[in-house]
Amino acid sequence: MQRIGLISDTHGLLRPEALAFLQGCDHIVHGGDIGDAGILEALAAIAPVTAVRGNNDRAPWAEAVPETALVELGGLRLYAIHDLADLDIDPSAEGIRVVVSGHSHRPRTEERGGVLYINPGSAGPRRFSLPISAAELRIESGTVLPRIVELVKR
Repeated sequence: MQRIGLISDTHGLLRPEALAFLQGCDHIVHGGDIGDAGILEALAAIAPVTAVRGNNDRAPWAEAVPETALVELGGLRLYAIHDLADLDIDPSAEGIRVVVSGHSHRPRTEERGGVLYINPGSAGPRRFSLPISAAELRIESGTVLPRIVELVKR
């Protein structure tokens, strides 16, 4: 079994609750609006990281972060993009099993056409009354089990 940690919209704040949740992951995917290169360094100390640039990642360090990323994990293809509205491919036709996004700060998981779409929500500063959350994918024998976790209780 592989455990893939999903985090997004940290906006420069990497909470200790997020670090604790991600411990033991085999890989981490950051869905953008990272906010600070140090966040990627801290995540990389836990596991290999795939990250995409968000609309607020405008500092010079962010130029090296791609807008989208395709990675194979646990025998399946995963595509990361910050804003799902910018998706310009057909994930199903591309053989992609999971699409990870961020941007909305709203945690959500939905399966459409054999593709799992997951937004781990925001792990950074609280926005309005939205939860502080992250997510994980447990991958075993081609089966993907998603789980969204509220990191900080309201």
